[in-house]
Amino acid sequence: MKTHIGINGVCGRMGQRLVALSREDPGLSLAAAIDSANHPQLGLDAGQIASVGPIGLVVTSKLDFQTRVDVIVDFSLPEGTMAILDTCIARRVPLVVATTGHSPEQRRRIEEAAHDTAILMSPNMSLGVNVAFQLVQEASRLLCDKDFDVEILECHHRFKKDSPSGTALHFARLVQEAMGQTSLRHGREGLVGERPKHEIGLHAIRAGDNIGDHTILFSTLGETLELSIRAHSRDAYTRGALAAAKFLAGRPPGRYSMSDVLGLEAK
Repeated sequence: MKTHIGINGVCGRMGQRLVALSREDPGLSLAAAIDSANHPQLGLDAGQIASVGPIGLVVTSKLDFQTRVDVIVDFSLPEGTMAILDTCIARRVPLVVATTGHSPEQRRRIEEAAHDTAILMSPNMSLGVNVAFQLVQEASRLLCDKDFDVEILECHHRFKKDSPSGTALHFARLVQEAMGQTSLRHGREGLVGERPKHEIGLHAIRAGDNIGDHTILFSTLGETLELSIRAHSRDAYTRGALAAAKFLAGRPPGRYSMSDVLGLEAK
């Protein structure tokens, strides 16, 4: 049986890839293509926008009440997430939130929506990155109180607006939870003195068209352990989001994660 999905933010770069890749998956049926009410491509065929040819599905600003949707994937902007959230709550439609950059209040509202429908929200939809989250969590636990310093390096394209990346910050939070560092140091300059034990160094590189590299470095006197993950294309994120959509469809209300999608045990 096919999973009928809707895409919120369908005209964006990631939304277009969701259209293209969903068409290649025999287990998926694209049922709704949604974007903001003032988007210039509203009313156009979603397939033409995604350069896969006409698919007979036009872009709308709302989810039509008659449309059968098993799950919605949101790859828009924070305002776009909030716009579709009420619809998902009212119709009990599971929602995969692949959008990042939400304010604390917006995140609170998304979390509360899990009382009414299934919600999956992740700082990164890549399957590889989510496995790396678990590996870093385990390495941090094993190396706690073993005199290891931790530095996190991330590289993204020149157009990325936030720094450091949300994924790098999530890696840092995982390390802090396991090892207890109390501060994050964003780069270093000048005579800063010896490295204190209570900090994690964060270093952001912005260059060219790099899609996303993250390296978590554990180092002590005599040895260094590095865990790295590199994205070759944005399809790493869209394929992960589609896997999350298939997992979430039909689930009862609640808060889910990519660890659930991957079957990873919580540590």
